[in-house]
Amino acid sequence: MKYTGNVLKYGDNVDTDVIIPARYLNTSDHKELASHCMEDIDKTFVTRVQQGDIITAGQNFGCGSSREHAPIAIKASGVSLVIAKSFARIFYRNAINIGLAIVECPEAADNISEGDKVEADMDNGIIRNLTTGQEFKAAPFPDFIQKIIENGGLMESIAKGVIE
Repeated sequence: MKYTGNVLKYGDNVDTDVIIPARYLNTSDHKELASHCMEDIDKTFVTRVQQGDIITAGQNFGCGSSREHAPIAIKASGVSLVIAKSFARIFYRNAINIGLAIVECPEAADNISEGDKVEADMDNGIIRNLTTGQEFKAAPFPDFIQKIIENGGLMESIAKGVIE
């Protein structure tokens, strides 16, 4: 699985309340959630994000509540991959369940800047900053996680008979 996109960068402890504010949790419409993604931390996110973009962040990305709305909003906004120093445990699992690719790589999170173009080969665990030429190593996705992400999430993978 390869991802290529421009980077939107955030810091530590980006919680689910700023990823998708609670006032929008009365909808499950993915496009509506995407239209409010990150608005409490970055009012320009929805106007800047492009299909395939990559978010980099610091430690504890996705902390806070266990709402699935947060990774859904990120994925529906067009983000293809989130690279962070670390993820909150429940966010990590929710992201995989809905088919949002995420990877922990502290070195990449520290050394990739806003606006850089990045290519991530998650079959081999190689993240390349195409802007600076730097390369970072991350753990490749295990096969079962690759299948879940490729098929759009856990439930879709089960429905297609890809995993049991």
